Amino acid sequence: MPHCRPEDLPDGNERWPGIPKGHFRSVQWGDMEVGYTSIDHPLDCTEQYLTGGYPGGVCQCPHYFYIFEGRVRARYPNTNWPDEIAETGEVCFFPAGHVLIYEEPSRILELNPAHALQTCIDLAEQAAKRAKAAGEAAG
Repeated sequence: MPHCRPEDLPDGNERWPGIPKGHFRSVQWGDMEVGYTSIDHPLDCTEQYLTGGYPGGVCQCPHYFYIFEGRVRARYPNTNWPDEIAETGEVCFFPAGHVLIYEEPSRILELNPAHALQTCIDLAEQAAKRAKAAGEAAG
């Protein structure tokens, strides 16, 4: 059975355009993607989801988190759902349809359905390719 410390997971940044090296570690075990996210400063993902081509500008992947350190807000645009906040020491579930806002530096263990997370990664990669092509065409 696979096991390791979160900080020893393989570097997953080559899969997420725009995230600095070492800030997202990830591996697929069975049907789940086990990830470790390390954010050094507040980060609002709203723009990333909008420009990333995410349907409705929201993340389509449900997340199960354990927050080692930090504070994360999940907003649910175009719904009547209230914002949810998870903080240091808490376990949480954010269903698909959210926008994540890391309100402070955070270290988070993530458990995600692998297929849903891969769909988000694919959208981010496609958006990065479009942005690169647009920049080359303008240059």
